Amino acid sequence: MNDTKCSFTGHRPERFAFGFNENDPKCIAIKGVMAEQIAELIAGGVTDFYSGMARGVDQWAAEIVLNTKESRPDVTLTAVIPHEEQATKWSDEQRDRYFDMHPKCDDVVTLQTHYTADCMFKRNRYLVDHAGYLLAVSDGDKNGGTAYTLNYARQHKRKIIIINAVTLEVSREGF
Repeated sequence: MNDTKCSFTGHRPERFAFGFNENDPKCIAIKGVMAEQIAELIAGGVTDFYSGMARGVDQWAAEIVLNTKESRPDVTLTAVIPHEEQATKWSDEQRDRYFDMHPKCDDVVTLQTHYTADCMFKRNRYLVDHAGYLLAVSDGDKNGGTAYTLNYARQHKRKIIIINAVTLEVSREGF
């Protein structure tokens, strides 16, 4: 698998104690560790990033990459959208944030038109299938989309960086 590509996975805001308050010190700290890890990946030769664009970790990672592109035009971001209606039930502010990012991405891949029970899993598999690295923010729960994506990445022998959402400790697998 291509070692110049990295995808992201992680929890939605509702999963964190701070919820949607991105001014909370814990949220700021998580984003800081994410930015450090993304910078290390870029320094190691990773230039292409993939985000599923869900609220929370996916969008935070996308914004970090988009900010990095200002000084590193060789860095790319691909938005991988599970279905066209992904943001339909989000607040106006959340939808604006989501759609404002799309034109800044180098590519937007929409996997299907409408929601189906398995569309998020298809998106998560796409993210892993197209990258040699997976950067995850996880609280260690063994259930849900983040756990599924981590397990899929392990099965496919990807290099995995996990930021513990509680302690902010960084661990690596497959390096």
